[in-house]
Amino acid sequence: MTDSIMSKAATMEIPINSNGDTGTLPEDDSLEQDLQQVMVSGPNLNETSIVSGGYGGTAEGIIPTSSIKGSNMHHSSSSSSMTAEESTRGVAVEKLETMKKWGINTYKCTKQMISERFGRGSRTVDLELEAQIEVLRDTKRKYENVLRLARALTNHFYNMVQTQHALGDTFADLSQKSPELRDEFGYNAETQKLLCKNGETLLGAVNFFVSSINTLVNKTMEDTLMTIKMYENARLEFDAYRSDLEELSLGPRDAVAMARIDAAQEQYQLQKEKYERLRSDVIIKLKFLEENKVKVMHKQLLLFHNAISAYFAGNQQQLEQTLKQFNIKLRPPGADKPSWLEEQ
Repeated sequence: MTDSIMSKAATMEIPINSNGDTGTLPEDDSLEQDLQQVMVSGPNLNETSIVSGGYGGTAEGIIPTSSIKGSNMHHSSSSSSMTAEESTRGVAVEKLETMKKWGINTYKCTKQMISERFGRGSRTVDLELEAQIEVLRDTKRKYENVLRLARALTNHFYNMVQTQHALGDTFADLSQKSPELRDEFGYNAETQKLLCKNGETLLGAVNFFVSSINTLVNKTMEDTLMTIKMYENARLEFDAYRSDLEELSLGPRDAVAMARIDAAQEQYQLQKEKYERLRSDVIIKLKFLEENKVKVMHKQLLLFHNAISAYFAGNQQQLEQTLKQFNIKLRPPGADKPSWLEEQ
């Protein structure tokens, strides 16, 4: 019946009047009955299938209309993609804002630095603190020279000890192969071996001295100087924003200018708090550094003096007692190079 209806409908023509109105369809009782039958016995709209392959397609192309409800998933994925896009846009805006602030801050600090260098800008000066900082820098330079000389002494003395060790072995070998000079070679071999042993003991003391000075100079002092560098940068930023606020305060007082003055005042206050906090940190670190330096150097200079004096006086017992006094343990022979596990 349906094929009959479709064939009739496909061959029907709809006449059009000159006014664009449709003409009256010819009466067809059989067509009307067929349409009524389809309306009564036809499928429910909710169960209708859409043929994707066109009219007369196979069942494989049939898509249930219930699956159309899955279009909500497209809305969900669209919403998630919009959220990701908004998140990406937010990160980009944040980075742009950060770069903008960095650029403004760099410009202000560079302007302040140039003004100070050419004597046109004013700078905040803490005479007492800057004097202490200069003393520290000078002390570090002098201690670096002590460290350089102590390392040179260690290298030279190590080479001498190695030469004494080789000379002692040679004397001992000649003592066995020269019966007529056995006693003389034997005396010298024993002397060189004793000097070599005492030299290794002295090297242990000097190496401990070098290690302690290196820690003091390149770690303790360097840490304080890093804080000082941060303090000096904060001082430059503080003066830059202070100068900016002073310039704005001398200008007009309209609404736009007042808004800029308020923003500059806020930034000035933040930089002032940062500057004062780092200034306090520097003062505390300088105090503790001075106390630590005196404590460390008192011990190390006493060790260096006692060890050198005992060695060149030939007092082996005093030399060994010096190492015990400062809890210095010598590595056993053959342990000069650490194992691969210790190097990790």
